[in-house]
Amino acid sequence: MDLIDKNGKIKGGILENNFKNWLDIHKIPFLYIEQNNQTLSPSLIEEFASKRPDFMILVPHFGFLFVDVKYRKMHTEFRNFPIDIIETKKYSSLQRKFHLEIWYVISNEDYGFKTWFWIPVSKVMELGISAQVSRKSGEGFFPIPIEEFIQVSEDDSLDRLFSKLFMK
Repeated sequence: MDLIDKNGKIKGGILENNFKNWLDIHKIPFLYIEQNNQTLSPSLIEEFASKRPDFMILVPHFGFLFVDVKYRKMHTEFRNFPIDIIETKKYSSLQRKFHLEIWYVISNEDYGFKTWFWIPVSKVMELGISAQVSRKSGEGFFPIPIEEFIQVSEDDSLDRLFSKLFMK
């Protein structure tokens, strides 16, 4: 079965379903954010071009994280993941204006959708000084080295994410 459609999207939401399963297994409370435009106010659509993350993860005694789950292949020669420039700038604006924490979580079938690479949008912006343009799509992206992500496996909980945040 081919997992990827012609637009690079995962058929049937495989990635998001696997992420939901990981959250459920670890009893991490979350809200799934419906992605159709009827769930957003016109002012949010106008200001942020209807960009919003996929999940709101609730963290006891902390608050919440917004998470946008992304299917991305690692560029094997340079060992980095491409992160869309325009989308990141929209998230950065949303994050700053409303004091939100927004993170990307990346995986793909090479990792069996069981390893998650986490990075805050603010760090992508910070590291995104060497923007590039895809020869294939013509779209701009930030090549973010794999070492900059926090790797969380299917057996790990959010404890790993937070412990890695404070160990740097």
